[in-house]
Amino acid sequence: MNAEALVKELQLELPPAPRPVGVYKPLVLLGNLAYVSGHGPLRPDKSLITGRVGADLDLAAGKLAARQVGLTILATLRQELGSLDRVRRVIKVLGMVNCTADFGEHPQVINGCSELFASVFGADCGIGARSAVGMGSLPGNIAVEIEAIFEIS
Repeated sequence: MNAEALVKELQLELPPAPRPVGVYKPLVLLGNLAYVSGHGPLRPDKSLITGRVGADLDLAAGKLAARQVGLTILATLRQELGSLDRVRRVIKVLGMVNCTADFGEHPQVINGCSELFASVFGADCGIGARSAVGMGSLPGNIAVEIEAIFEIS
């Protein structure tokens, strides 16, 4: 099944694709690669999930924020590429967690995004290389920021 059909089948609600709030492009195409700029956890109502994991948010809430970032990235891919069916595979994900200094479960938080991509693009194509790190702060106090690289057709 293709990605667009899976989005429908899984009843995923994508937020609006965010517009840049600085001097950058949300997505840059280079050959058959799509470089997606850092995205935050944008909800369909255009609000953001904010707070520090380990203080304001627990692990489960952080994981949901990372999943929401994944949905936001899907919205950008769809807008910029015309269809999620153009995505051939996830190459690399970099997840940044706004967290307390003693929080150490960054990979479990970013699993929220990685599990989403695996469900939309399949285990073989939806899971790529990944880094998950903690940050002392993120823009606007967002809970999670994620950037990614995709192979496209």
